[in-house]
Amino acid sequence: MASSVGGSYLIYSSAEPIVHYEEAPDGGERVTGRHGGRSALVTGAASGIGAAIARRFAAEGAHVLVVDRNGEGVAQVARELERAGGQAAGMTADLADTNGVAAMAEAVGSILGSLDVLVNCAGIGQRPTPFHEMEPDEFDRILAANVRSVFLTTRALLPLMFASPRAVIVNVVSSIAARPRPGLVAYAASKAAVGSLTQGLALELAPRGIRVVGLCPSAANTPMLVEFMAGADTEESRAALLATIPFARLVEPDEIAAAACWVACDEAAMITGDLIAIDGGRGL
Repeated sequence: MASSVGGSYLIYSSAEPIVHYEEAPDGGERVTGRHGGRSALVTGAASGIGAAIARRFAAEGAHVLVVDRNGEGVAQVARELERAGGQAAGMTADLADTNGVAAMAEAVGSILGSLDVLVNCAGIGQRPTPFHEMEPDEFDRILAANVRSVFLTTRALLPLMFASPRAVIVNVVSSIAARPRPGLVAYAASKAAVGSLTQGLALELAPRGIRVVGLCPSAANTPMLVEFMAGADTEESRAALLATIPFARLVEPDEIAAAACWVACDEAAMITGDLIAIDGGRGL
């Protein structure tokens, strides 16, 4: 596990974070972001959307915990955030495993004491498969990675979030939760479950002042996209996909990260239980 506390701030995004200036102990100015002084744990943060979210929170001043089952990727992203002047620590965990999640939560408690933001981004895709040909083990694998992981992680970390005065849970869902696609039934079902969990938990946690929000991106420009295209990432297959999106382009990870950072900040204090589309109009 890599951990350290950086002393400087660096904008690390193609879309510049909102920054604030405050007086530093030496009498000079220190730049912080909307999440300065807060802690954020991002799952699935070794690559893709999760890594982009981790970078954005670090750029806006949060102490970020990078969590993924890919230990090499975790270490790489955590070091990257530290080199950029951020506060970061990395943890490797199988989030579908009860004991592994419990150990992770204990480590988080020892590092931070409390937790302000949890971003559940870990998950896997699905290679297009006719429903009647899907093996039960593959169905279980998708549900474990995409749903069980959110349940176990959130349940284990909630006690740490109860100690935060303005805690927020951000779940990365998908536009497919509302608009299933042929051949991707298991994936769609898993994301619909996370969407329902998001809204139910928002109601349950509202009396404690904890917000829960879902982000629903459409096809994103990440390595996982190839799996959804059955490994056939050709010019023709991309053109067919883009034809279903009014903006005629993929969602960029940085765009999802910007949305996650905003919904978790105080400016969005009255937003909870919403499933926010980030799909270029695909759901219209």
